[in-house]
Amino acid sequence: MVHKVLFWSGFGVAVRLWQLGIEMRPLFSPAALWAYPIYAGVGASFGYWLKGVEDNQLRILAETRDRLLEKRKRRAEREGGLNAGTQAQKDEEGLFGTPELAGRRSVSTQI
Repeated sequence: MVHKVLFWSGFGVAVRLWQLGIEMRPLFSPAALWAYPIYAGVGASFGYWLKGVEDNQLRILAETRDRLLEKRKRRAEREGGLNAGTQAQKDEEGLFGTPELAGRRSVSTQI
């Protein structure tokens, strides 16, 4: 969490430097130094908020994954075994083929 807050704090300071560069004003004039902590604070608060959003999304994804795995397990128990798909999918080679058949090729494709 700290790395996100630090990154976005630095980003806020970089935005202030960029702003002063565009305006062609001195970067470290004593009259303008008060703005750097404000920009860093705004960036840090954005990073903290973003970390909360990420944690929430990861929690939702984990819950969804667990629900789907439990649903698949109940379906496999109900059907009496693991359902690996249709016979065409089981015989297919490539991305959607079963791993056991991936190394074996049919006679017609070896010619």
